[in-house]
Amino acid sequence: MGKDSDRGEELSKGDEVAWSSHGSETTGKVEKKITRRTEAAGRTVDASEEEPQYEVRSDKSGRSAVHKPSALKNKKKK
Repeated sequence: MGKDSDRGEELSKGDEVAWSSHGSETTGKVEKKITRRTEAAGRTVDASEEEPQYEVRSDKSGRSAVHKPSALKNKKKK
């Protein structure tokens, strides 16, 4: 994985983010940071303090999804 200053960073609830979904970019907001194994967005999320994941809500569909920080791009940064 290459270094990209917008990816893999610490995100907070309410941050506007974008991610790739089925070949196109989807935007939404961070709902919460997940730091332990749990159920979220209809699946088991194997997260930890060392490898957190983020639950995000799509602006377009309103549905929740869970992504690793490396898959999310903070929209407020260039």
